[in-house]
Amino acid sequence: MPEKIRVLVVDDSALVRNLLKEIINHQPDMQCIGTANDALAAREMIRDLNPDVITLDVEMPRMDGIDFLGRLMRLRPMPVLMISTLTEHGAEVTLKALELGAVDFVAKPRLGIENGLLELAQQIVEKLRIAAQARVRRLPSVAFGTIKRLRSMTGAGAAELPMPVPMPVHIGMQLNERIICIGASTGGTEAVREVLSHIPVDAPTIVIAQHMPAGFTASFAARLNELSTITVTEAVHGEPLLPGHAYVAPGGKHFAVARRAGRYVASVFDGAPVNRHKPSVDVLFRSVAAVAGSHAVGIMLTGMGSDGAAAMRELKDCGSYNYVQDQATSVVFGMPREAIAHGAAHEVLPLKQIGLAMLARLRVNAAPDPGRDESPY
Repeated sequence: MPEKIRVLVVDDSALVRNLLKEIINHQPDMQCIGTANDALAAREMIRDLNPDVITLDVEMPRMDGIDFLGRLMRLRPMPVLMISTLTEHGAEVTLKALELGAVDFVAKPRLGIENGLLELAQQIVEKLRIAAQARVRRLPSVAFGTIKRLRSMTGAGAAELPMPVPMPVHIGMQLNERIICIGASTGGTEAVREVLSHIPVDAPTIVIAQHMPAGFTASFAARLNELSTITVTEAVHGEPLLPGHAYVAPGGKHFAVARRAGRYVASVFDGAPVNRHKPSVDVLFRSVAAVAGSHAVGIMLTGMGSDGAAAMRELKDCGSYNYVQDQATSVVFGMPREAIAHGAAHEVLPLKQIGLAMLARLRVNAAPDPGRDESPY
């Protein structure tokens, strides 16, 4: 019989601790091995109990969850599922936690916590199962603009934070017909950031479907915008989709690309979840296949499940060129594995090579712009 997933619950609320313990122990494949009301108590329990996964509250006394997570991921990396509040501040803090290495998060309601958590029970245990299988690493690389913010947030020393990455170089022209579509789920916030870190200001239009609930994607887009040379925003229904811009699917909505008067236009709409997700990568990729065809580039990044795999094959059949993240660099190799199994991939690459490989291919296909000085100096 397989060993149970051993979970440590860290939360300053006795109610939340007891609810999470009840939810976890109700599962045949997992066990709550302990609860802690603050980070200092958790530190001792981690040392003594060696859990497989930790659930971690963001706001706690003595040492908040972000500070504790930063220390944990530097000294003893392990899978962490963040328990966040569904507020704008909670969204910003959650994204910081994902930046520091948390595998995923669950957004708990501000009011009616008991009923809210019980309604989220299935999501919680599914994410715990995913986290238990996830590849965790020490603090991920970050762009230079966030190092100061991370230091103030985690107390990290200068020697432990990476050097700034070089700024991307120009493709050579804005390819107005080209469109890049990206799909991601668990581990995707940092994977998307890595890909966008290589994108120059004259890049084609980029559209992104990241599995994320409503209330979090605006903060996600704002964070990407802060770290990127291109402009990144949350997609708005009916707006034109411009080169040099990236558009993030709003949480709790589907995002598709339409074409009007020769221009790409955002279509944001409600509807039933597709492959259990809203936004769905399938919806976005299928729409791009229909309106862009051979002008499209598809990118499938880390994530659990199969969302987007079938539609990525449709993209390929319509003439797109597709990149899929490899297993070694994926936090969860679910969506990439399914895309490969569907025969949707042209290249399977480590995360850090995807953006560079895509740009190299775009430069080959871009006509030179005689009005631009292409010298990098």
